[in-house]
Amino acid sequence: MSDARPDWERSRAANRSLWDAWTAVHEHAPFYDLAGFREGGIRLADYELEEIGPVDGLSLLHLQCHFGIDTLSWARLGARVTGVDLSPRAVALATRLAGELGLDARFIESDIYALPERLDDTFDLVYTSRGVLGWLPDIRGWARVVARFVRPGGRFYVTDIHPVAQAFENEGVQPGELRLQYPYWEHEAPLVFPVKGSYADPDADIGVQEEHGWDHGLGEIVTALIDAGLEIRSLREHDFIEWPVDFLVRGDDGRYRLPPSIPGQMPLFFSLLAARRG
Repeated sequence: MSDARPDWERSRAANRSLWDAWTAVHEHAPFYDLAGFREGGIRLADYELEEIGPVDGLSLLHLQCHFGIDTLSWARLGARVTGVDLSPRAVALATRLAGELGLDARFIESDIYALPERLDDTFDLVYTSRGVLGWLPDIRGWARVVARFVRPGGRFYVTDIHPVAQAFENEGVQPGELRLQYPYWEHEAPLVFPVKGSYADPDADIGVQEEHGWDHGLGEIVTALIDAGLEIRSLREHDFIEWPVDFLVRGDDGRYRLPPSIPGQMPLFFSLLAARRG
């Protein structure tokens, strides 16, 4: 963003360094099972496949694609894919994987907000998923970028941790211990945390790293997309998170939910499908 605040620039540099370090870990982490992915199959959630439907022959832009195995999963399903990530190490690994697997895919190193300066295309489907929105300082600017790349008649899909779940402390608490700790609505200054290891390997040595993050309320996310010119087709809330969170317990399906001892319920994940009129 040309008008980015200085602290946002520092935050993006810190997050880029962190994701470079994490990519080196994730390439070999069982969490991602890259060896298994090389042997075939796809790495997409059942609800994503159901809500998006067939993608054979569609052009697809994957924002914040990390090292590309979700992007390449869509390629295996027949989409013509472009992946974007701010980490040069992740983009290099994704490009190498596409070549090794013989999949037609393009990967671009770019900050989300700068992408309109790097890419002219529009797409049948713009996609982003799982742990993406908390890295963005400005949800309205993000929504404008998303809408810029959705062609008339095209769609946008996002699934991520629910903003309600983000408001609770997720480290150093017991299962079922809901400690309200963080903002629900968007805030200009980032939340800054020292990072040890990775969600995929807590014991990994990544050196000295920081995570800079922001919160965004569900209403802010939805309204930003509408204001950017997209129509909301569906908004679903789920009772699980796809990765370990200390106040949750792992289920037999590998997803994390509130323990049975908690009498109430709350949303933990959401998925949203939007479209641009043709």
